[in-house]
Amino acid sequence: MNISLEGRRAFITAGADGMGRATALAMHHVGAEVFTCDIDAERLATLPEGITSWECDVSDSDQLDAVFDQILPGGLDIMVNNAGISGPTRPVEEVTNDEWRATMGVGIDSQFFCVRRVAPVFKAQEHGVIINLVSGAGILGFPNRAPYAAAKWAVTGLTKTLAMELGPHNIRVNGIAPGNVNGDRMERIVAGHAAADDLSPEVVRRMYSMSVSMQCWVDPEEIADVIVFLCSDYGRHISGQIIGVDGNTETLYPRV
Repeated sequence: MNISLEGRRAFITAGADGMGRATALAMHHVGAEVFTCDIDAERLATLPEGITSWECDVSDSDQLDAVFDQILPGGLDIMVNNAGISGPTRPVEEVTNDEWRATMGVGIDSQFFCVRRVAPVFKAQEHGVIINLVSGAGILGFPNRAPYAAAKWAVTGLTKTLAMELGPHNIRVNGIAPGNVNGDRMERIVAGHAAADDLSPEVVRRMYSMSVSMQCWVDPEEIADVIVFLCSDYGRHISGQIIGVDGNTETLYPRV
């Protein structure tokens, strides 16, 4: 199997690090013209030559529109809605308005803002691929993570709806549920749960592993590989799916 994205233009939100960075690098490697944005300008600057980037807060539609105004005149084939934040780890009654809005703003509002801009372009050209990063939290409950779970369930609903709405225009829409991904972001989540439950980070990390059938963690590059496949011609009739790259998550956080 020889996957190529030669001649295709892709925009990936939050591409400075983690899964977004891995996806940007993977698409660049197989020939796509890659665009990305992030709030971390310093990390963006370390991306290789050939990947175009902007500093941008994706929860701000005006900032996103300014980026799209530079990308869309040249066309676009792939939209990867990767941006998200963890939100607070605490009981729902302790969540502040600002924490709720920030989590929803990055987690679901940004995806809506992006799709609103790319849908007319994809419709006009009668093709396009949209990949939305969901989570196990978009199909399961997640105690003490209400804002994050709410945002990710919204992404699941958006993904399923867009697949139906845009499918007649030869536009495919899928979601990725990454599971336990190695990296700084997940380590912060583990630390948050450890503090909330008065456990050591090592115990919490093991509990996360035990919640997965394969008792594993995955690397960002594994997520990127699946996204590249879905965006290629090999995935031309895959749409409306929430695809777990997670070893089969049975529960998000086993409480004992």
